[in-house]
Amino acid sequence: MLTKVKKALRISNTTFDDEIQDLIDGALSDLQLSGVVNAVETDALIIRAVVTYCKANFGWDNPDSEKLQMSYEMLKRHLTMSVDYNTLVVI
Repeated sequence: MLTKVKKALRISNTTFDDEIQDLIDGALSDLQLSGVVNAVETDALIIRAVVTYCKANFGWDNPDSEKLQMSYEMLKRHLTMSVDYNTLVVI
């Protein structure tokens, strides 16, 4: 996940890896707290949500931050309403 987020942020060095990993962890925790119990890091929608969250919250001078945060919140709402993501699968 770190590699995908760094690519989306257009960062190729390791300088901000700890900060980016904290954002990834924060996004996944936020999804879980919101009711997304199937936040598998290989799922395309989960990846998109995490990337959007990280793009919204990384850096100080981001003119698109508010728009990206709204996009993340909308995707999170869709995930929390979907049975595929809000129902724990027991095998």
